[in-house]
Amino acid sequence: MHILLVEDDPELGRRLSERLRAADFAVDLATSQNEAEDWPDVERLAAIILDLGLPDGSGLDLLRGWRDRRVETPILILTARGSWQDKVEGLNAGADDFVVKPVRFEELLARLNALFRRQQGSRSTALRAGDLVLDPLARTARQDGAPLSLSRQEFRLLHLFMRRAGQVMSQADILEDLYELEAERELNTVEVLVGRLRRKIGRERITTLRGMGYRFER
Repeated sequence: MHILLVEDDPELGRRLSERLRAADFAVDLATSQNEAEDWPDVERLAAIILDLGLPDGSGLDLLRGWRDRRVETPILILTARGSWQDKVEGLNAGADDFVVKPVRFEELLARLNALFRRQQGSRSTALRAGDLVLDPLARTARQDGAPLSLSRQEFRLLHLFMRRAGQVMSQADILEDLYELEAERELNTVEVLVGRLRRKIGRERITTLRGMGYRFER
């Protein structure tokens, strides 16, 4: 899943990005309000982690601007401001959660997963499609009860497909979700990944729609 981290502290941004990537997220880093305001396709992100104290403005103004534009992407505020007034103001501005620094990474990850569960309307972390069960938190995938041996990118692709089962996704959509903006993106990467995944879960689970992309069948 693709996350935007808005954090003006470069060292903290680097360390947190590394931990999130190790947890199988694609992460981009914005270090200012101006940079984040101009970020492309924020509504297609899985989540935004937002600091309030930015060098060129307020994270709250950024948050309000996104919500005014009807951006529904889950937003988690991560800030050193910990008063109850700050929490009330952040949540009233449209944040989905509010976390005070310093925070253990395990708690931050748990809160992100809770956001995703609420968005999907489920208390369980597991996604199900027919005989396939994928748990992104435990990082396990099973088919008909048997464990699937998937590479890291195959797991991320299956996670994306199961989150958006029944929807048509172009190769560009898939690349956007799986890779950071700076990463090298080549359309044939998607073809190769889809081919490998089909061999493991069955070709009939992923339909190719010529000129449009792929659809994962429920």
